[in-house]
Amino acid sequence: MAGRLDGKVALVTGGASGIGAATCRLYAQEGARVAVADINDNLGHEVSKDSGEGLYVHLDTTDEKEWAAAVQQTQDRFGRLDILVNAAGVSGRIPGTKSAPRIEDQELENWNMVMDVNSTGIFLGMKHVIPAMKAVGGGSIINISSIYGLVGSAHNVAYHASKGSVRLATKSAALQYATENIRVNSVHPGFVTSPMTEITHNDPELAKPRLDKTPMGRFGVPEDIANGCLFLASDESGWMTGAELTIDGGMTAG
Repeated sequence: MAGRLDGKVALVTGGASGIGAATCRLYAQEGARVAVADINDNLGHEVSKDSGEGLYVHLDTTDEKEWAAAVQQTQDRFGRLDILVNAAGVSGRIPGTKSAPRIEDQELENWNMVMDVNSTGIFLGMKHVIPAMKAVGGGSIINISSIYGLVGSAHNVAYHASKGSVRLATKSAALQYATENIRVNSVHPGFVTSPMTEITHNDPELAKPRLDKTPMGRFGVPEDIANGCLFLASDESGWMTGAELTIDGGMTAG
């Protein structure tokens, strides 16, 4: 049977772990050739080995020169680029703790770091893949936001602000490139257990409020989100752009 992504080439940031790694592996299973991009070289190489003809590229998503190099490496290896998944992100928690700072206690350096990775990194990714996609007649850009790009909470203002910016940047980019067959959509995961969240989800006291907010009664797993990214990368979503795909166990339905 033909894979849903046969003939396509994908670049996935944050590809060494969590949602990014699950997406890389699923894309490879469905026939795509995948460039795994991350700053964790050891894990990134391991994921690339699981991804068929996988390529690993070191990519700090806040560095424009590294973005240009990653796109060029992908094109040099595979001859084209059809899909970008911007999955790299940071939580903004204070190192060594289980929480993010309140506004009055937040250092500008911490705020800027969260915005640089979660917002500016996605802008740089779109900027550098769009010419490659135009060269092959179109493509699909998938920006990983969050439920906290849709609704607020009393916690982690920098993270919320960064993920909200992803949502609206996605819509604007979708409108700019709709006539060039470049689709841009955002994905909004709920509470998914991954390396970013396991410090919270492994603590029963902190995990319970999150589970209580999730009608389906379980945390998501990276594969839940990867399945949505597969749909958005495939031709099945060919008339879908500027949209928000929410995968959250029902949390934002109420």
